[in-house]
Amino acid sequence: MTGIFILDKPEGFTSFDAVAVARRLFGQKKIGHTGTLDPMATGVLPLLLGRATRAESLLPDTEKEYRASFALGTRTGTGDITGETIDHTDARVSREQLFAVLPRFRGEILQVPPMYSAVKKDGKRLYELARKGIEVEREARPVTIERLELLRFDEEQQAGELLVSCSKGTYIRALIEDLAAAAGTLGTMTALRRTRACGFSLAEAVPLDEARRLAETEDLSALVRPVEGLFAVYPAVTVSTAQAARFANGGALEKARTSLRGNPLADGERLRVLGPDGQFLGLAETAEGELRVLRLFCEPSPGRKETQA
Repeated sequence: MTGIFILDKPEGFTSFDAVAVARRLFGQKKIGHTGTLDPMATGVLPLLLGRATRAESLLPDTEKEYRASFALGTRTGTGDITGETIDHTDARVSREQLFAVLPRFRGEILQVPPMYSAVKKDGKRLYELARKGIEVEREARPVTIERLELLRFDEEQQAGELLVSCSKGTYIRALIEDLAAAAGTLGTMTALRRTRACGFSLAEAVPLDEARRLAETEDLSALVRPVEGLFAVYPAVTVSTAQAARFANGGALEKARTSLRGNPLADGERLRVLGPDGQFLGLAETAEGELRVLRLFCEPSPGRKETQA
């Protein structure tokens, strides 16, 4: 089976745990995921089935959206409540103080990744060093915060919730710590729920318990979405039967012989290539007047050897 299964990941599961469960539910080994989600986090985790695993390295950098709960006044070694408290302050802030610092963190900002992260330093994951008690200098990296809202804040409890829409590579734990510091206090993330990823929303996600229940009584294939949905941000071009056969066999297409003739596409543009029946064949990239195969997702033609094109 090939396609995308949108899982609502439960708390306490790693992304790899979710893949292992999906392999049992769907009865197939070839399943991957679109990016890690911390064990304490819940929410949207698109899983790639079958030939859809080829999409992992080609995913567009679409925004991710989160609802993040936080508590002020403490800081932990991990940036969230799974870690030990390493600092505390009695400083208290008001709702107005938090609102005042929010604009500083909208748009493109520089963020230092936390030690407990998968970012590499000299060939080693930062979390591997952190678990040994080693802290190293980390370079700040640019990330984009498209939307940042304070959904609620209890001044007495010094706790609240944020809505964050951001680019790939943004660490919400670090964002909360930086927001708290800007307001004159400390901060820790207490919960995280991803509500959008890869163009899919929480409303489209299936809770794990429900997937398990359905697997016992129904065919889960009805819950699997077409792989093309991952690339909806790219324009589509429909080709003829002969062109579809050529493309499906790894051959490049002359742009001038497609419906794109006269369209001034720059080299490096990505397109969804559809057959005359609307079937998604794969991704193409423009180069020197041609549509060249970037990755195929269609079933191989009879007699054609399976490739990683």
